[in-house]
Amino acid sequence: MDGEPRARSRTILILGGARSGKSDYAQSLAAKFSEEVLFVATATGQDEEMAERIALHRARRPQGWRTLEAPVGVAAALRGHLRCHDVVLMDCLTLLAANLLLQYEQRPDLAEAALMAELDEILALCENAQAVLIVVSNEVGMGVVPAYPLGRYYRDILGRANQRLAGRADHVLLLIAGLPVDIKALAHDFPLQWD
Repeated sequence: MDGEPRARSRTILILGGARSGKSDYAQSLAAKFSEEVLFVATATGQDEEMAERIALHRARRPQGWRTLEAPVGVAAALRGHLRCHDVVLMDCLTLLAANLLLQYEQRPDLAEAALMAELDEILALCENAQAVLIVVSNEVGMGVVPAYPLGRYYRDILGRANQRLAGRADHVLLLIAGLPVDIKALAHDFPLQWD
């Protein structure tokens, strides 16, 4: 890697619902940028079904990619690993938010503050390293309002985190049935005309 040009720093947010193709699309995009990909996994195998999902995700990753497992403390885990990688793929912000909310279950305001601080530090680290950052996240605010307070906090915290990241991202892609739509590009070009 020494002496070779690095990829231009940029941030890409990939949003979508469950089984929309976010992870597969993010991996194919990361592979187009570089062979030197650092995959940041935020999932934890808390039960057998989740452990099977994690194993399937691992099996689909290219062999040369390095995996960094960080259910919380992603920014701290990233330090020291960015020198050798052109691309950081974090899958996913959704689980990072859930992990932090469970850590601060009695104080959702602290969970949100911790999540926003994590995001800001991850963005700064990747920008300073001139690494491409690809973040996968779910769009959870388009469905039924959760019936319990913690679920509503989660929906709100993740929605605000997605907004914050979208505001700083170069591209925001919405995956629908495996098809990407660059919604940030559409937002900039959308003509508002009032009669």
